[in-house]
Amino acid sequence: MNIATLQKNAQNASRFLKAISNKHRLLILCNLVDSERSVGELEKIVGLSQSALSQHLARLRKEDVVKTRREAQTIYYSLQDDNVVDVLRLLEGIFAEDTAKLAEVA
Repeated sequence: MNIATLQKNAQNASRFLKAISNKHRLLILCNLVDSERSVGELEKIVGLSQSALSQHLARLRKEDVVKTRREAQTIYYSLQDDNVVDVLRLLEGIFAEDTAKLAEVA
């Protein structure tokens, strides 16, 4: 792999990580792993105002992390591809293990 390819990959990875490096956006993404959700559903689950949720969803759309589907007046969000699911599963594995270790110590 040449340096130009490495630089491009690093730039793409950095942009993706910045897009998901917010607790609200991570929570949104985790709730999209198994199925698509409407904005209304996400609003209830995440507990954000509609305007705050819209800003987070716009950021995720801009970075191609999520995609949308419109049905009448309802907009549904889903994950863009399986790579996003892979990253979320990796994070879950890492942090679920830490939580289990903390529970054993306590």
